[in-house]
Amino acid sequence: MNSTNPRAYGASSPRHIAFLGLGVMGFPMAGHLARAGHQVCVFNRTTEKAQRWCDEFGGRAAPSVREAVAGADLVMSCVGNDDDLRSVTLGEQGAFAAMKPGAVFVDHTTASAEVARELARQASAGGLHFIDAPVSGGQLGARNGMLTVMCGGDAQAFEQMRAVVSDFARAVTLMGPSGAGQLAKMVNQVCLAGLVQALSEGIAFGQRAGLDMVQVLEAIGKGAAQSWQMDNRGKAMIADDLGSGFAIDLLRKDLGLALGEARRNGAQLPVTALVDQFYADLQRQGAGKRDSASLINRLR
Repeated sequence: MNSTNPRAYGASSPRHIAFLGLGVMGFPMAGHLARAGHQVCVFNRTTEKAQRWCDEFGGRAAPSVREAVAGADLVMSCVGNDDDLRSVTLGEQGAFAAMKPGAVFVDHTTASAEVARELARQASAGGLHFIDAPVSGGQLGARNGMLTVMCGGDAQAFEQMRAVVSDFARAVTLMGPSGAGQLAKMVNQVCLAGLVQALSEGIAFGQRAGLDMVQVLEAIGKGAAQSWQMDNRGKAMIADDLGSGFAIDLLRKDLGLALGEARRNGAQLPVTALVDQFYADLQRQGAGKRDSASLINRLR
């Protein structure tokens, strides 16, 4: 099975791009860049996955971060967390030490706003640019090249990367200075958590009431209750077909970032904190790798 689905690409000029991190999101994102005609060199800690990417998309794999980023116009990353991001950017073996002057580092990791600001300062000191650019849309959005990208950083650097990122995205928006992209992603995840819990409660309630919930969702999906989650995950929740997708472990990481930021800025997130604990219940039951829509199973 192909890792990307066909889509039309823009008219961005071919660029020399390094892509660091080939997880469930990074693998198809980098694939769309290759399909769009860019020269792509990939690096992944698991070399077998990097080779599998090359077998599908062409391009080349580098044995180290330094070799991957040498000469690249844009360096993109999609790794696990703040520490993973620091490991591929900083130090003698990190990207910042080997990138050419004036190049732009675009980070698609969902990470903290603090690390985004830290790395923006480090990049600037070395004559580089850093854009925090977390994505929303899940694995399906990555496969289809239809992600939403929320960016923070310098406007001139943003313009250098926008057309290229549009090769795997349907919306690329500059939200403000460094860290603003990560803060916008936190808003996204806060809204997501509340929606999934509400949808879970509605479906579980309807099932206990004896309703045909497929019919119910088809009806109310044309009204004020409609949401992306209802349209794309509702039937799977009804059928308990939730073995894959955006994992609970990953969403809890994201919610932890939002809750931590709220403690710093004084925002109140009572529903988010409660839903986070519901997800913690599922983790204790060994369901951390299951789809985040598995929240409904607490109610059955």
